[in-house]
Amino acid sequence: MAIMKIDKPDWQAYFDRMAKTLEGKSAEIDVEALEIGSLVEAEWVPLLGISYDPYDDVLAVVVEGLDHMVRQPQSLFVDVELGQMSSMEVVGGDGYRHIVKLRDPLRLPPH
Repeated sequence: MAIMKIDKPDWQAYFDRMAKTLEGKSAEIDVEALEIGSLVEAEWVPLLGISYDPYDDVLAVVVEGLDHMVRQPQSLFVDVELGQMSSMEVVGGDGYRHIVKLRDPLRLPPH
């Protein structure tokens, strides 16, 4: 387990590189701030992708049924285990912390 800070100029390339390793993952998205407490936006749903658009300054986490946008993100920390991202924390322009946890979905045996 290694926590790394990714510098903003590298975000777009980082998520482009990570796209293949994120395929098939499930995600939980939590938003935390003093004003709102801790809110679960999505709970272990299929992850469709994570990207950063430097022109609009938006980081998008797309899961089944939700496009979670972080506008004017300030910082990005990722937790990497065995070469794969297991979670990330983004602080948005509003000061809210957006925490995305990733895991492989449960593989049930065939019937």
